[in-house]
Amino acid sequence: MTTYGPLSGFHGALIQPGDPRYDGARQVFNGMIDRHPALIARCADTEDISAAVRFAIDGGHLIAVRGGGHSVAGHAVCDGGVVIDLSQMSTVEVDPARRIARAQPGATWHDVDLATGRHGLATPGGVISTTGVAGFTLGGGVGWLSRCYGLACDNLVGATLATADDSILQVSADENPEVLWGLRGGGGNFGVVTTFDYALHEIPDVIGGIAAYAATDAESVIAHYQSVMDTAGDELSSILDLATAADGSGLQVVTVIACCTRTDESASMIQGSGGSSY
Repeated sequence: MTTYGPLSGFHGALIQPGDPRYDGARQVFNGMIDRHPALIARCADTEDISAAVRFAIDGGHLIAVRGGGHSVAGHAVCDGGVVIDLSQMSTVEVDPARRIARAQPGATWHDVDLATGRHGLATPGGVISTTGVAGFTLGGGVGWLSRCYGLACDNLVGATLATADDSILQVSADENPEVLWGLRGGGGNFGVVTTFDYALHEIPDVIGGIAAYAATDAESVIAHYQSVMDTAGDELSSILDLATAADGSGLQVVTVIACCTRTDESASMIQGSGGSSY
């Protein structure tokens, strides 16, 4: 088994097989992914990211980049290679005057919403708060606000990248705009993104809710749901899901989750089958 020594200029933690932190550090949200990297470089800052990229490229090692660690497809971890772990870099800074939020690559949408919500601002993010901003944005990103304000990638207005040639690249509409274009949902490997800049929108309040119905009512619930959403305004987003109840009972249910950016009387609750609202 290869043992890696200190990386030049690296301030974070280097985690290898045999380290008591290893199994926890290689896990992602999707429990079906079970991969064993040779090294996990848990970065503390941008300099660490550059050092880890340089080390992996110089050694010809396979690279995986871990942001928030949701990683349904498993891209955040690899077998036998180097995982550049950004999970400890999760700061979110908000400029309310410019309506811009700058998020580090380990941030989740919970981190972003918590920071932006204090100012009555928001940007389209994930429907699940534990999803990381990095993979979500670089892959497109559909969320509760997307019907009004587009995808997460549509709201990406700037970024910083650590590139394979050991450079730190700034991108925006005015600086390296072609790289920004490539980052906005393309998922291309142009470098490791170290910061994401998002456009923010004034959203002081929302109405949201969830309701569950027995699977035997699925036909009427789905018909009603379709009739409402066919004519609903962009301020209303919703998800209909056929699933098993979360309480462990094994009951099959139809759930409807909704979020509306209008809070006046026109945003009345949708009435479902049997007079229940959702």
